[in-house]
Amino acid sequence: MRQYILPILFVFALFLVACSDQQTSNETADEKKDEAANQKEDANEVEEQQETKEEQSQETVKNEEIEEVEEPLYQVEAETSSIIPLDKNVGTNENVVLLTIDDVPENNAIKMAETLKEHDASAIFFVNGHFINTDEGAEKLKKIHEMGFPIGNHTYSHPDLTTISEEEQTEEIVSVSDRVEEIIGERPKFFRAPHGKNTEHSKEVVKEEGMALMNWTYGYDYFKPYMNAEKLKQAMITGEGPEAGVDYSLLKPGANLLMHDREWTSEALGDIIEGLREEGYEMVNPNLIQTPGN
Repeated sequence: MRQYILPILFVFALFLVACSDQQTSNETADEKKDEAANQKEDANEVEEQQETKEEQSQETVKNEEIEEVEEPLYQVEAETSSIIPLDKNVGTNENVVLLTIDDVPENNAIKMAETLKEHDASAIFFVNGHFINTDEGAEKLKKIHEMGFPIGNHTYSHPDLTTISEEEQTEEIVSVSDRVEEIIGERPKFFRAPHGKNTEHSKEVVKEEGMALMNWTYGYDYFKPYMNAEKLKQAMITGEGPEAGVDYSLLKPGANLLMHDREWTSEALGDIIEGLREEGYEMVNPNLIQTPGN
């Protein structure tokens, strides 16, 4: 009988060892599963933290953008259309000039916008509605706006407002603001009447539309003798246009300078900017000019 006991004990021992190994294996597998689950939870937690940080970062950028919106420093003087400080006591630079470009966007507006960017200068681009009725015109306007330039209203068909009915005046002005908003998502903040001729009615419409009304101090590129880049450059930098009947300088602090979407003006623009700077003038940012909306 004893001869059978040892083999049985041996087999039983082997069975216990096998069970122990199996239990150890199961425990190891369970531990690995738990470890994997913990790692996944840690990874999810890290991902959630990263998403939270990104959201906070985006919110910070939005807040900074809001904080970077600058308060107006200048206003348009009603009688002369000069650009003057809102409060001279705050140290605002008075030696500024405003660049404006009318009759856009025809053939040269994009090039003029690029020149302004190259020279770190700004300008108001006054739009004629009939130029932005096509897809090509709309794309030009959109590009000018995306480059950071304010858009002004210069009526739909460039009429003499004093010769048309009040209903026509309203349509000439409001239709342009509607179309500009359709293209760039915002309405013009500035208005300039063709030929500088307003009526009491047009002034009221402009006020209702929340636009700042302005004419100009001087401009020469629509006079035939100055349809030449070199002669125009000298006239705009000095403020003198003898061949247009102006034999004295109109350049002064706050001057509102009129230019047009013309080839000779586009060619002279860079030199005009640098020449005015050499005369001690800064190109004012139109976004710093007070309008009824700000």
